Amino acid sequence: MMLFPIIFTLSNSFMTESEIKSNYSSVGKMTIEETELNMNLIPKKVSFEQYQEVLVKNPIYLKMYRNSAILVVPIFVGQVMVASLAAYVFGILKFKGRDPLFIVYLVTMLMPFQVTLVPNYIIADKLGLLNSVGAIIFPGIFSSFGVFMLRQFVLSVPYSSIEAAKMDGAGHFTIFMKIILPLIRPGLAASIVLLFADYWNMVEQPLIFLDDPSQFPLSLYLSSISQEERGIGFAASILYMAPMILLFVFAKKHLIKGIQLQGSKD
Repeated sequence: MMLFPIIFTLSNSFMTESEIKSNYSSVGKMTIEETELNMNLIPKKVSFEQYQEVLVKNPIYLKMYRNSAILVVPIFVGQVMVASLAAYVFGILKFKGRDPLFIVYLVTMLMPFQVTLVPNYIIADKLGLLNSVGAIIFPGIFSSFGVFMLRQFVLSVPYSSIEAAKMDGAGHFTIFMKIILPLIRPGLAASIVLLFADYWNMVEQPLIFLDDPSQFPLSLYLSSISQEERGIGFAASILYMAPMILLFVFAKKHLIKGIQLQGSKD
């Protein structure tokens, strides 16, 4: 059931535009008595016309693809760096008010996007970041989700290893680089997968913080495709899903290992 929409989209992306129109011309016009819909999974004639249209003839797709990379890559790289350091502080260092501060920090994660939208917009306006990628990148880098997730992995690191390193004269930077980072690698991989999927699919942020359509990411491209271009929509959808699927395939082992480590925390 979960794979069917992907298989359906993939098969239709290789159909000709005329075949797609003949199959789904009645969509949106069906009456109660008309319940039959021709949903073919095998193209009558395999065609790469849709992909050629998206990748070669219509440059807007590749431009939005680049815009998505400009937004998403700095966000998940920056958030992993900030979150791993903050997770070390909240998980290993002991100072007065650490746990209450962490709870207050996590309150922002529990709030829906609509609640923090107005404050973020006002701050971006005061900093002169409106209509620039910085209005999206900076709030994304300092999101609390990565801190919460990586802190759980840091807490699973045996404290005896950290104490042994301190006895050998290692400082916080050495402990973080040589002990913490290698041991929380599955958590880093899981964070990258989840963060990439979240920000690759963002819609509200670019619509609100960006006024120039030339800066819009790929997540807004599909909504601009008209009903007369269903074939292009299928091909664009496959290309849109490809980075997330490939990232999951390559990081699957680390992601599963991270879930297992979470379940077997000491």
